[in-house]
Amino acid sequence: MRKFIQNEMLIHTALCTNKDPKRVLIISKDASKLEKEVQKHKGVACTSIDPSLEALSSVDAGFDVIISDLGISEAMLAHTNRVLNSDALLVLNNLNLDDVSSNKEMLSLLAKSFKIIMPFYIGGEKTALLASKEYHPTADIILHRADLLDGLEYYNSDLHRAAFAVGNYIRKEYLGYFKN
Repeated sequence: MRKFIQNEMLIHTALCTNKDPKRVLIISKDASKLEKEVQKHKGVACTSIDPSLEALSSVDAGFDVIISDLGISEAMLAHTNRVLNSDALLVLNNLNLDDVSSNKEMLSLLAKSFKIIMPFYIGGEKTALLASKEYHPTADIILHRADLLDGLEYYNSDLHRAAFAVGNYIRKEYLGYFKN
C-alpha cells in the first residue's frame, strides 16, 4: 500500500470534518509526512510531539484536531480533554477491528467525552477511529474544502464518505459502542 493514502486519509478526513480547524496536534514518532498534509490547509497550525503521556501533559490547550498513534487510556483521555476545544476531533491511528474486547473498553472510555465515535478505512485493510465532540464525519463534511485542496493524490469527498462504511458483521459486533 502506498503510505501517502494513509497520511491523506488521516489528516484530510479530520480537517474536512471540523468546521473551522486552526490548530492540529500530531502525536507520532514519524509526524513529518502528516505535517506535510496539514500544510495543504491554509491557516492551520500544526504541532507534533512524541507518543507519550509525558509529552502530551506538557502541551497547552486549544487544539481542534488531534491525530494520535498513542493508544487511549484514562490518563490519555484526561490530557486529550484538557487540550481539545469543545467542538474538536480525535483520530486514533491503527485501530484493529478484530481486537473486539480491547476496543470495547476503549470505546466506553471515549463515549464519556465524545458524541460521535466511528471507525474509518485509511487504505487497504487499515482502519482508524474518529471521535468527535460535535461534528459528524459524513453529515458535516466541508465539501468545498475536501474537493478543492491542491496536491492530493488520493483523498476526495467521495472517499471521505465511503471510508466510514463498514460491513454488517462489524456493526453487529460493536452494536452500542460505535456512536453515529
